This record gives sequence, C-alpha cells and structure tokens, in this order.
Amino acid sequence: MKKTSEKGFTLIKKYEGLSLTTYRCPAGLLTIGYGHTGKDVIVGLTINEVAANNLLKNDVEKFEDAIHVLVKVPLVQNQFDALVSFAYNVGTNSLKNSTLLKKINQSDYASAADEFPKWNKSNGKVLPGLVKRRDEEKSLWMTN
Repeated sequence: MKKTSEKGFTLIKKYEGLSLTTYRCPAGLLTIGYGHTGKDVIVGLTINEVAANNLLKNDVEKFEDAIHVLVKVPLVQNQFDALVSFAYNVGTNSLKNSTLLKKINQSDYASAADEFPKWNKSNGKVLPGLVKRRDEEKSLWMTN
C-alpha cells in the first residue's frame, strides 16, 4: 500500500498553510493546523506545530485509505501524492463522484490530468490559490 511521500506532505502544507488557532476557511468551515476540520475544531482552539503535524498525518491517512479503495488501477508515487493532495482539499465524496476518478479508473491518465484544473472554485468562485494548487497537482501527476 502506497503512503504519501515527503513531496506530497510538502504540497499539502504549502497550500493549506499553518494556523495554530482556529479560523474559517473559504468554504466556511472551522479549521486549524494544516487545513484540519472536524468536530474537534472549536472557536478559540490553539495548538502547537507538533499537534498540527499529528493532525495532518492522521488526516492524510484517511485520504490514503480512501484512495486505496476508490482507485482500481496502479498509480506511481507522484500520481498518488497528487491525488492525496486533491482529496485532502476537496474531500473524499467529491473525489468519489468526480470525472477525475472515472478517468483514472479507465487508465486514462493523460485525460485525468486535465481534470485537476477544473476544481478551482469554492462556493462557485474561482480562487487563485486553488488555480495554483490544481496546476501543481496536475504537474506532479504528469511527472513520472
């Protein structure tokens, strides 16, 4: 079973950013650390960088597990890392119902790459940070 490489963690950290206190992300969710959301995130919560890294590691493992279930074809490490970053950002349900996953499972890796940039919006609005993130995920996906 593949695990996210340092390259994958670096990509996620770069685009999620680190916040040691809670804030609302563009989608309106209470967030802390490297994009961690959930019932354990409450207004006024403060953590340290060690805790943020632990949350990230635990969150990434959930997305790795989901990808192992959803993806039916072989992936190289860079493709796996790109897909973990994507799923970490958009969520497992969005990945599960995406044309991206459909193309991956048809072994249409080149067309799958073209799906990443389409996921550049939050609440219907194109966000420059998502444009950059999707471009970097696409680039990583295409790098063997």
